[in-house]
Amino acid sequence: MLDLRLSRAARPAVQLRRLLVAAASAGTGFLLLSCLGYALKRPEAAGSGALRLAWCVVPVAATVYLTLAVARTDPGTRPRPGLSAIGLGPARLMAVSALVTALSTTLGSLVALSLFLHLRGDLRGMPFDGAGASFLAAGKSLPLAATLTLLAVVPVVATVAVALALRPRDPRPVARPQRRYLPFVRQAAGPAAEGCPAGTEAGGTGAAPAAAGGPPDPDSRIDPRFAPPPRPGKADDDKGPGDTPFGLPWAVALVAAGLTAQAYAGRTPPTPVFTFSTVPTGAGLFLLGWLLTAVGLVLAAPGLTHLCGRLLQCARPGALRLLAGRGLMAEATRIGRPLGILCAVTAAGYAITTLYDAPGRPFGPLSALGALVVAGCAFATLLTVAVETRQCRAETTDALLRLGAPTGVLRGAAALRAVTLLAFFTPLTLAIAALAAFPLTR
Repeated sequence: MLDLRLSRAARPAVQLRRLLVAAASAGTGFLLLSCLGYALKRPEAAGSGALRLAWCVVPVAATVYLTLAVARTDPGTRPRPGLSAIGLGPARLMAVSALVTALSTTLGSLVALSLFLHLRGDLRGMPFDGAGASFLAAGKSLPLAATLTLLAVVPVVATVAVALALRPRDPRPVARPQRRYLPFVRQAAGPAAEGCPAGTEAGGTGAAPAAAGGPPDPDSRIDPRFAPPPRPGKADDDKGPGDTPFGLPWAVALVAAGLTAQAYAGRTPPTPVFTFSTVPTGAGLFLLGWLLTAVGLVLAAPGLTHLCGRLLQCARPGALRLLAGRGLMAEATRIGRPLGILCAVTAAGYAITTLYDAPGRPFGPLSALGALVVAGCAFATLLTVAVETRQCRAETTDALLRLGAPTGVLRGAAALRAVTLLAFFTPLTLAIAALAAFPLTR
């Protein structure tokens, strides 16, 4: 009961983030149920119904990504000293976080089901009863198995993703023995190599080479008790300010390849019209180009964020620019990923708006709901990651305050970081969106 009390007695900001997860789950669940209603209304259009269901993968992925970000920033499920003594170890806290995620997403799915039934006209007592009867297959019975399966997609996927992301890990580095891939190395080194202790080699650093065939020198051996420990590898989110995120050249190549594919596909416009329920044969290259461009933006954003931090420190920086630049470099990977996703969603939204800005291509309510869910999840994830970054930087901030740093300087550094990212990524996103939408306007 203590773990549930910790989750219930959270701050209002934490509860608000959980409500955002429930709202995203409700929107995604309603989209999945609308696909079921479309299939019931038009059983002869099986391909179109399957295509609508495939488009729901995007809001499902956005909802799960928001759920992961919210679970990481939940202060009630973080390991703290003394909790293991009362049975709240890392594994138990991970289970609590997964349980909270399951409850939030299940609540959203139940809200989606009730709204779906009200719009169909099956439930009475609300102002909008039967308002969506035209496209939700009103008057036809819903299959129970299919309804429960669609409603369980988001809770199950989100809970499993949170459990895998927050599973307890051993903080101690794993000492892996050295492997010899050439069998003649030991023989060529002679008995001296066989007499060396584990972790050292004959002729290596700190040991004098022994004569071929002679006994090893006792003074040249390294005591394993005084040998330096192996250096553990760093995770992507734990990189220091001097570590450049990996993958920027490949990301630029992916963006260029995606824009090239879209430009090449624009030479022969696909027919019939491109909608969410009918994708013509010639539109495959368009979708491939959009996918490559989006993946390239997500991979390039950490490196570009790191570059923004370096640019802030150019030309004899002061304390404000130095704090802002070093903070961006240290948090490039953590902030860059959701920022790249938001840029990709913005570019795709601009392209879709350009695509539907023509007669005969209506932007229906379900398409608007899907766009709202994806864009809202991307923006909410970025804000949640900003909160997580602030929590991870709390010790550094407290140390600076103890050293006498003014509070205004710290707030100014945070504002300068936000302005720099906005000034750098806004024109970049608009340029990529215009290039991606240009073949559609021809």
